[in-house]
Amino acid sequence: MASGKACLLGVLCSLIVLSSFIDSTETASCCLRYRKRPVLCRRAVGYTIQTINTSCDIDAIIFHVRGSFVCADPSVSWTQRVKECLDQRRMNNAQILKEGTQSPTVSA
Repeated sequence: MASGKACLLGVLCSLIVLSSFIDSTETASCCLRYRKRPVLCRRAVGYTIQTINTSCDIDAIIFHVRGSFVCADPSVSWTQRVKECLDQRRMNNAQILKEGTQSPTVSA
């Protein structure tokens, strides 16, 4: 019985160490500088908004481009254009999905 408790204690300690490692790696992935060249909307598949917090020193829009991430200054005009393009694309896709799930009405 004592060996079962020791094993359980070992597993719990391992989970605590692992969860703290995962938390630290999440906070380490933030933009430190901006890309100067614009990203094309057709290449971007999404974005994330980064705000200043304890581990990230700058506000940024992180564009998800196939195979990588691009950090952009949120105050620059091309960043706003690409963000609006992606928002519009998302709304269009949501509208298409909504229309596709509606059942057709039958008139008598």
